[in-house]
Amino acid sequence: MDEYNRFVDWDKMDVTVQSQDAKELTCTEFQELKQLARQGYWAKNHSLRAKVYHKLISNIPCRTVTPDANVYRDIVVKIVGKRNSSSLPLPEFVDNSLVPTYCLNAEGIGAVRKIILCIANQFPDISFCPALPSVIALLLHYSKDEAECFEQVCRILACNDPSKRLIDQTFLAFESSCMTFGDLVNKYCQAAHKLMVAVSEDVLEVYSDWQRWLFGELPMVYVARVFDVFLVEGYKVLYRVALALLKFFHKVRAGQPMESDSIQQDIRAFVRDIAKSVSPERLLEKAFAIRLFSRKEIQLLQMANEKALQQKGITVKQKRQNVHLAVHAENFKSEIVSVKEMRDIWSWIPERFALCQPLLLFTTLEHGCSLSRFYSHSEGHEPTLLLIKTTAKEVCGAYLSTDWSERRRGGNKLSFFGTGECFVFRLQPEVERYEWVIIKHPELATAGSEPENHASPAASTLSSGSVPAEPSDRLSPFLSARHFNLPSKTASMFMAGSSECIIIGGGDGQALYLDADLNHGRTSHCNTFNNQPLCSESFQISVLEVWGFRDTMNG
Repeated sequence: MDEYNRFVDWDKMDVTVQSQDAKELTCTEFQELKQLARQGYWAKNHSLRAKVYHKLISNIPCRTVTPDANVYRDIVVKIVGKRNSSSLPLPEFVDNSLVPTYCLNAEGIGAVRKIILCIANQFPDISFCPALPSVIALLLHYSKDEAECFEQVCRILACNDPSKRLIDQTFLAFESSCMTFGDLVNKYCQAAHKLMVAVSEDVLEVYSDWQRWLFGELPMVYVARVFDVFLVEGYKVLYRVALALLKFFHKVRAGQPMESDSIQQDIRAFVRDIAKSVSPERLLEKAFAIRLFSRKEIQLLQMANEKALQQKGITVKQKRQNVHLAVHAENFKSEIVSVKEMRDIWSWIPERFALCQPLLLFTTLEHGCSLSRFYSHSEGHEPTLLLIKTTAKEVCGAYLSTDWSERRRGGNKLSFFGTGECFVFRLQPEVERYEWVIIKHPELATAGSEPENHASPAASTLSSGSVPAEPSDRLSPFLSARHFNLPSKTASMFMAGSSECIIIGGGDGQALYLDADLNHGRTSHCNTFNNQPLCSESFQISVLEVWGFRDTMNG
């Protein structure tokens, strides 16, 4: 172990890593490596973990010219000179206030700053990389010298495998990952998300801390276990662990008063002190129990969020608009929902659209109860929000991901379209959100391309005429029927429209059915919404509104 001992303060290090017998790692198959990483096979032996890290990082495909240990030895004296390493100024792309020391000794703590400066010299394209200090500090525990650590970090940064995302190096990538994490929280941690909305003015500001929880606040023994799996499985692991942290935070703190005036500070404190409530094994167990979307679908969602940011000109770090205040009290007026209720709805929608403000497109009070006028005012807008108030004072609605003009793809035939980002909700008499059956139970769907001659029951409902070809610029991860092997008619698409009616829900029974005169509607409590009533089975409409999403930065 002596060769990997140089930068470690063993008084701070977990003593169990010193007492385990040395092991060897001989497997090379991905599935076996994956299981060993999750089980912590090399976590209890310092020397073995160092060798495994070196092996895994050496196998990362990199750019042809990637700085190595010799480059570091050549440049470090020129860049650092005789300055005290502890006082070295850090580049702007890292957060100067967050440089973890973990179990490093004084030499190791100084080495972190030296390596960061040398990386800045060799990677001028890096514009935002707050996780870098943590990664360097962690790898120094398992490096023979500074040059070896430098080379390993460079290989991670220079990875050129488009399917293997590792560390965010631009503000655009980082910010879109925060939005993606927010989307995932919205789907998989609804109780925690509800708490965030209740106590925070800007939910995305809270979720923008997600990488800090992992690469800054987590104790050494935890972040090392996460990194073990990250090097084998990639970026998706980080989302899993961050979601698990949020779930544990909500479970442990539920019903307790906040410890500070900021939910951000409370979560950071919880993660720092996580050893009091959750073991590393339990954290990973929770993380891998989450039935997360596929890597491909998460990548598509990330791309969609990046595109939304680019279209709004948000590519460098700046003061972010308070997303929760996208619904401004002074210029929002609805006959159905209050400002607070609209903000609650806004907290449910995908993060890339939460950057927009609501825009009233259609209301029966002004435009009358004509389905044709409903279509003419709604078409050309994607997504849209449908709000309904019944004469019995019930309020319900739906977030609809797809332009209503898609209904024409089926000709005169009533056909379903839409995506799995759609959902319906109830606000009165009590608040409830209902998700699409595929999103709520992802085990019912298998990501992948569906053959054109697929002969499942769903295929007869979702014929090629009724499922439009996907536009190349629509990057939702829950795009259309062809992304899922749908098991039955229950799992059909979400929305349908004709000159005679509107249907929202699909499945064995329609969840929400509106007649052509937009005066009457009915619901059927199918398994699309877990057999819970959206509103009365038959109802009269008092007011119906359709809202679009206005891009505040591009007019």
